[in-house]
Amino acid sequence: MKLNTRVQSAQNPHNNSPIVLVHGLFGSLDNLGVLARDLIADRQVVQVDMRNHGQSPRSMEMTYAAMAQDLLDTLDAEQIEKATFIGHSMGGKAVMALTALAPERIDQLVAIDIAPVAYGVRRHDEIFAAINAVSASTSSTRSQAAAVMRETLDEEGVIQFLLKSFVDGEWRFNVPVLWDQYEHIVGWEPITAWDKPALFIPGGNSPYVSEAYRDTLLAQFPQARAHVIAGAGHWVHAEKPEAVLRAIRRYLNETAQ
Repeated sequence: MKLNTRVQSAQNPHNNSPIVLVHGLFGSLDNLGVLARDLIADRQVVQVDMRNHGQSPRSMEMTYAAMAQDLLDTLDAEQIEKATFIGHSMGGKAVMALTALAPERIDQLVAIDIAPVAYGVRRHDEIFAAINAVSASTSSTRSQAAAVMRETLDEEGVIQFLLKSFVDGEWRFNVPVLWDQYEHIVGWEPITAWDKPALFIPGGNSPYVSEAYRDTLLAQFPQARAHVIAGAGHWVHAEKPEAVLRAIRRYLNETAQ
């Protein structure tokens, strides 16, 4: 499956691999825009809508093996031989899964606030409830949808994030499939170790990357390094973009081929 993309050329191109930015659950290619606007200075940047999100094709399957294949198909379609991948949350797991499918196509890897583990908790049930409440309502504008969601959610930042995918009275993600496939999205199948340096950027206040996952993470990414962003939650790049970009650029410079 070729994903919907936004491709931007580097402003001051060097011999660096293109950067592919991969969003998380309920997101779209716009979500990592704060990173794209900086990294475009010297890298080609490719932003993608993952399957069942944005304007990419729909599918009944939402496994990481399938999402990794989508990323590979998209590289082929864009005629990109090798790329640097930066993924947040679900997108980070999709990028990690790609290391098992096509390790030779990955130059550098950054995973933002996610670990290669199966999470045994459901963190999104209230979000699904809010989304379904909007779908069941007569909401046609974002302000109407926001009012409905506030009856279920009290996190205004999450509401505004979700509303980016509410267009012309419709959600731009495939709600029934995301619900049906949720166990795959929060789950994980251990993969063959990837023996190149990888950067993990957890938020200091987030539960997604903890010391409890350290051994499992290092078994799959033995050269991983972590840069914890203090005072940030799961939306690290939105809360502390400058700190995240500094960490990314340091890693890219230090691990450049």
